[in-house]
Amino acid sequence: MPRLPLDELQVTLKDPETGRTRTLPALHPRRVTARHFIVYAPPPESASPAVLEEFLERVEFILKDLKWLLSLPHDLFWCQVIYDESLQKCLDSFLSFATRRYDRHIPFPPAVQHIHDELHRHVFLTFLRMATHKESKDHQITPSVFGEILYNNFLFDIPKLLDICVLFGKGNSAILQKMIGNIFQQQPSYYQDLDDSVPTLLQVFSSIMKVCGVQQKDCKEPLKLEELKLTTPLDMPEQELQDAVVYLCDTTSTIWAFLEIFPEASGTLQKHSFLSSISSFYELCCPELESAIMKRKFQDKSIQLDLWRRLSHSRKKLLEISHIIISNTCLQPILEHRTENIQPYVEEFLQILTSLLPERRFLCDYDELFPVTDDIHLLQQVSPSLDETRTRYLLNGVQSAWTETQRSRPHFVPPAQTTPDRSMEHVQGACASSEQNSYYPEEPKCAGATAAPFPSGVELDSLVSQVKDLLPDLGEGFILKCLEEYGHSPESVINHLLEENLSPSLQELDCSMPRQEQVNPFPLVASRSNVFADDEFDVFSRDVVDTSRIWKGRRKPESSAQVLADKSVILAQKERYANYSMVSEEHTVDADYDDEYDDTYDGNQVGANDADSDDELISRRPFTVPRVLRSREQEDGEEENEEEETEEETVRPDHFVQDPAVLRERAEARRASYLARKGIRPDNSTAVTGTTRGQGQSRETVQERRKKEANKGARANHNRRFMADRKRNKGMIPS
Repeated sequence: MPRLPLDELQVTLKDPETGRTRTLPALHPRRVTARHFIVYAPPPESASPAVLEEFLERVEFILKDLKWLLSLPHDLFWCQVIYDESLQKCLDSFLSFATRRYDRHIPFPPAVQHIHDELHRHVFLTFLRMATHKESKDHQITPSVFGEILYNNFLFDIPKLLDICVLFGKGNSAILQKMIGNIFQQQPSYYQDLDDSVPTLLQVFSSIMKVCGVQQKDCKEPLKLEELKLTTPLDMPEQELQDAVVYLCDTTSTIWAFLEIFPEASGTLQKHSFLSSISSFYELCCPELESAIMKRKFQDKSIQLDLWRRLSHSRKKLLEISHIIISNTCLQPILEHRTENIQPYVEEFLQILTSLLPERRFLCDYDELFPVTDDIHLLQQVSPSLDETRTRYLLNGVQSAWTETQRSRPHFVPPAQTTPDRSMEHVQGACASSEQNSYYPEEPKCAGATAAPFPSGVELDSLVSQVKDLLPDLGEGFILKCLEEYGHSPESVINHLLEENLSPSLQELDCSMPRQEQVNPFPLVASRSNVFADDEFDVFSRDVVDTSRIWKGRRKPESSAQVLADKSVILAQKERYANYSMVSEEHTVDADYDDEYDDTYDGNQVGANDADSDDELISRRPFTVPRVLRSREQEDGEEENEEEETEEETVRPDHFVQDPAVLRERAEARRASYLARKGIRPDNSTAVTGTTRGQGQSRETVQERRKKEANKGARANHNRRFMADRKRNKGMIPS
């Protein structure tokens, strides 16, 4: 007869103090063994013996405790798991600080690596036992109670499940699928937690875009004043760039690992338009990060290489996440015949692809890894009523994306055109295409030189330097062979080298092969082409060269005598000014007469009484030859005329300007008369000044000085002089 479930089982314990026996539930805090589990520390950054010894000692302690925990019976194991907080902290610390496969860390010595692998295995076994509600017929927990225990005691949550998938997913996918499927099956509340966690995952991509200075297309909120000057990955600090790429790599790898183990979560993610968000992020932010990594100068080339690997890994995972979501939300239900009505799934697939058409770069990369044509052909076989207009529109949109990005689309033979005789050729061609094309999509527009079909010279050197900056150990000759193999795309060459996925012809070559100097079959003169070609000094294109314009060193300036003797400019202008004097003075009235002219007032003598003569009104201004162009005889004649005019002026003086002294006297007389009319005495400042000291003063000067002394405080000094005299007269102030 099987035993009762653990949640209903009662055990009898003897009290060590009183000696009495007590009956307690099997899951009770008093049954917990007092044992302290230490937390896991991240691997050391240095390989010093002392640091490695400390890390090894900590790992051995944790491993010893986990071995003891796994050896406990079913009931005691669950008591320890539920009520021992130090155990949960220890497990959480390992999930947080354990290195992922894509993290950089110092390789451990063999002994340390072996112990660490043992710890990794026992942590996984601990979580696996915690996710199992039935170990045998005699050791089990009621499924509903099991779900409540996991959920109420926080033994598992969404972040823990994500970390478990990314840490233990490789090689344990089948076990993890049963484990996580059992958790979600026994406790459906985790689906709601997952739904609440999706906005947080999307916030990760939004924060990375904000750090990189990229604004989402659908962002309707105005930018803040402090955010108007956004930094870009090219000018942001190097540490911030590293953090953004590492954050992106960790997030994408974790989400992909979780969806790979538990694809049923795809529907929950798609409820929040997860696919649209990551495709927009891929289109806007990934090219900025890639361009920054390629163009920035890093002091440590290993950091640049690591960032390139992480970004390539992240882009690849974003595409695979999109494929998992599309497959599990649209294609898998159709293929597995989960429902009789497949039209909603077909409609959703078409809507998803239609929403991805504006994301040109993302669409090309996705189509390269997971051809859209194959999916559409599959739907055409399953659903004969598929709208051909929409499918043709989608296929044309994918083709236009390849055209706009100026990339060569990989050739895929449609299944309908594959004959039995050529089926093997198609398989071999697909394999060859997969070997030639990078597993990760290339970005042909990352460098401007890659747009040329057959670069040469400086452009080819630029492509070689791009690859050599990241991989300095490679020879230029080997890099040239790789560029020729992969269509002169440095990004594709770098991806193949990092993934060690070179074609067999390149694997046989020496990686340090130098560049061979090619002899130019054309002579230097025939192939010469630069900015100085065909100019006035090009001896290769003309036989006669003006040697007077060629000198060595600083050119000697011309003397003043040479400049004055050069009359070439004057001679060139003489003919031009000579044409100005050839003006006809004849006026033919009859020829210019107009019948429609109004001659009503022509009889009036307009201007007849004016002082001006008619000659001044009807004659033209006499032409004056510039002084520079005059001859000596003309200049002498002009001087004589000027002398005669001066004599006439002396004879007839001009009285228009009067004597200033006379004007001043008149002004002074007008001012004196004005003051007399107003009753104002004139200013006698000259009388107050008087003559030079020591020569005696006149009577008028003495009087003016006395008046000034008596009245100088009447207004501006508030009459203090008068009041002082008054007090003195009354005897108030001793004199």
